[in-house]
Amino acid sequence: MQAKELRAKDSAALDKELQELLRAGFSLRMQKATQQLKDTSQIRKTRRDIARARTVITEKASTK
Repeated sequence: MQAKELRAKDSAALDKELQELLRAGFSLRMQKATQQLKDTSQIRKTRRDIARARTVITEKASTK
């Protein structure tokens, strides 16, 4: 997910997106632990998406 896509969303949608990303990250970690994860680069991509979402949430909170 691109940062500009996240900036276009409102705060409620950002919170929902962050929760979905956190769930996806947890699921990927569990798959890795049980040797079911094929593409381990997904973990890194998800972590970075989480960081992007948190950054945009912080930016929106500081502009208010």
